[in-house]
Amino acid sequence: MPHITPEVIGAKVILRGIHLDLTDAMKAVINEKAARLLRHEPRIDRIRFDVELDKTKTSQSHFIAKAQIEINGPDLVASVDSNDAYKSIDLVIDKLDGLLRKRHSELKEKRHHPHPVELGAPLPKTV
Repeated sequence: MPHITPEVIGAKVILRGIHLDLTDAMKAVINEKAARLLRHEPRIDRIRFDVELDKTKTSQSHFIAKAQIEINGPDLVASVDSNDAYKSIDLVIDKLDGLLRKRHSELKEKRHHPHPVELGAPLPKTV
């Protein structure tokens, strides 16, 4: 497994708190878990994390963690909400990890088991 340096994490991970200030401990947890994703897939261009405090649903604080991985092909997006900010972060990281694994297995399946292409008309003859 390649070693992910703090400089790489700083360049590829974007953190944002919506209606709350991210503490240093929360930033450290997100960066540590983002390093796990970067070790699994080194071709990730950028990971964006949004942690939002939503007080509109109930009288208690409600945290929504959203994350987006920018990578070749379609971006991977996940969102989780819970009553604990750290739990939301853990769950969204797990979702992204699952999406990366699914993407990898689909690409591997496509590479090892190509499907024939159906053409609408016969190929023209060449001389």
